[in-house]
Amino acid sequence: MLSPYEANGNRSSKTFKPKKNIPEGSHQYELLKHAEATLGSGNLRMAVMLPEGEDLNEWVAVNTVDFFNQINMLYGTITDFCTEESCPVMSAGPKYEYHWADGTNIKKPIKCSAPKYIDYLMTWVQDQLDDETLFPSKIGVPFKRNFMSVAKTILKRLFRVYAHIYHQHFDSVMQLQEEAHLNTSFKHFIFFVQEFNLIDRKELVPLQELIEKLTTKDR
Repeated sequence: MLSPYEANGNRSSKTFKPKKNIPEGSHQYELLKHAEATLGSGNLRMAVMLPEGEDLNEWVAVNTVDFFNQINMLYGTITDFCTEESCPVMSAGPKYEYHWADGTNIKKPIKCSAPKYIDYLMTWVQDQLDDETLFPSKIGVPFKRNFMSVAKTILKRLFRVYAHIYHQHFDSVMQLQEEAHLNTSFKHFIFFVQEFNLIDRKELVPLQELIEKLTTKDR
């Protein structure tokens, strides 16, 4: 069954980075199917809740992979409009600008264009998701003690891609008739991070008005 985000056939054909697959038959795959089924009911508040008896780390891991794949697809649809010329800095409106550092290869934050920043960001996230010690795919392999702090950093950075798309490329999203897809994906993301307090509120300020608009109806 296609997730609600892949129902439109041409959507899944272009991703910015290769899609991260959860191995079929694994417990995480079952959790992902559970999440998709609950999402299908349309109640996003309920869809993000930790299923009874499940491990929080595993639930956060499965959803983090899913959000990476969603943002990958969403950004993939507008890469033609996000160029060195159109977006010489990684920004979310005139007040917010992001500089890239990953603490390993680039220790001192560097100012770079949005496409470069998002490339760095998505490559970095992909490396974390591919690290079996951080995101174990096998049953019984324990999560590292620092897993939650890594997941929080991933989600904080993925938020910046949503913020950039909304502030700088929403016209293109509307031209492509992708706004409902973007809004549903972002609403799901926000409900999830709110449910488990995964992103500091000050990080969400660039999209605060939108967050209030999308979430007040569902309180």
